[in-house]
Amino acid sequence: MGKAGTKPIIGIIGGIGSGKSTVAAELGKLGCKVIDADKIAHELLEKKTVKEKILKYFGPEILNPKGKIDRRKLAGIVFADDRKLASLNRVIHPLVFEKTEKLIEKYKSQKKVKAIVLDMPLLVEVGWEKRCDKLIFIDCSQKIRAKRAEKMGFNKNQLKIRENFQISLDKKAKLTDNIIENNSGFSALVRQVAGIFSYIVGNN
Repeated sequence: MGKAGTKPIIGIIGGIGSGKSTVAAELGKLGCKVIDADKIAHELLEKKTVKEKILKYFGPEILNPKGKIDRRKLAGIVFADDRKLASLNRVIHPLVFEKTEKLIEKYKSQKKVKAIVLDMPLLVEVGWEKRCDKLIFIDCSQKIRAKRAEKMGFNKNQLKIRENFQISLDKKAKLTDNIIENNSGFSALVRQVAGIFSYIVGNN
């Protein structure tokens, strides 16, 4: 992991539906700046140059009636074929990383920022755990994650397919500095986030 600077970079990892964005949002309330890689990727899909490249790979059937890229349709295609996923990643990932690095530099210079949080779905898979000073793993039961994923629009089969493209949760847990248990409700989660935040910032 990288050396802790004046503002630690905290990476959040865990399975789909484990509560990564909720933990990131709570850290945001405590004075951290959150970099949401999914949000950056969604914004990139709106850019003309990016859209043209993706259409070249996947054709006009991924567009919705308004002519914008239908993210759900695109996800359905790429998570059924690892070569197509690799094609999409070749277009999107370098741009997401470039924007993330710019935001890191920007937030490092802001005095009020206590730490920088990376909410990046495939953080370990793309090697960005090395960019983090601290890693937080969110431990959440399969049953609860499946329920949350359903609310997000995934069925059990889609959840399994997506997770097949990811490094196992056991391996991710072994990489981390801190574990948050997210099976007991929101108030328990908030208490754990506050404790870990105090520890990371206090020891930086």
